Amino acid sequence: MSTPHLRIRNLSVAFGDQPVLRNVSLDVPDREITVIIGPSGCGKTTLLKSLNRLLDSVDDVRISGSIFVDEDDINDPGVEVTRVRKKMGLLSQKPQVLPMSIFDNIAYGPRLHGIRDKTVLAVIVEKELRAAGLWDEVKDRLSGPASRLSVGQQQRLCLARGLAVEPEIILGDEPTSALDPQSSRIVEQRLTELKADYTVIVVTHILRQARRIADYIAFLYLGELVEHGPAAEVFASPRDPRTRAYLTGEIS
Repeated sequence: MSTPHLRIRNLSVAFGDQPVLRNVSLDVPDREITVIIGPSGCGKTTLLKSLNRLLDSVDDVRISGSIFVDEDDINDPGVEVTRVRKKMGLLSQKPQVLPMSIFDNIAYGPRLHGIRDKTVLAVIVEKELRAAGLWDEVKDRLSGPASRLSVGQQQRLCLARGLAVEPEIILGDEPTSALDPQSSRIVEQRLTELKADYTVIVVTHILRQARRIADYIAFLYLGELVEHGPAAEVFASPRDPRTRAYLTGEIS
């Protein structure tokens, strides 16, 4: 069996004196959707933010352990943070479009990385808008402001913008929590399709969503990785009583 693209080893995170993650170790399956579940405050979002060094700017944070992308430990002091973040496309809870046109939102990342040719940029914009399931809805108004899109469209625009810098891993921090049911299903469908080419990691508090999209489950409780495994196995026969209690609604 080949070494997974993304490996977490003994990761601990504390904010001041408050531990949030405790010795988390996990091999994330390649080209599958790994869904992180657990009660509010269990460390799900902290784990996700650790994967692209978004905790760097947080005051009084202490991080130990390693996160390997291939053979590179992204927590190594010598690692270039911008290169780490380029590998990780992030979908936040609420879409954060840039104050510019639809076209320029997608072209922003490629331009930042040196692509200036308008023809090349146009190809990238169309490709990623198609991947996000948005091209047919916006192809006639690419020069219009992104802020005029619906919230669901804005979230798919953010997905396309993330894909435009050619990441290796897609991270979703409750990416459908601000969306209506129809828009949520569209985003879920796109993530399911994208796993053919990307490793996808999604944090959700919605168990129904986890059941729909997860190939692999990681259950966090009080900062501890209690259980992880193929989604069908975890949902059908959880090994740990805490997992069973969470899945049945006894703890929330």
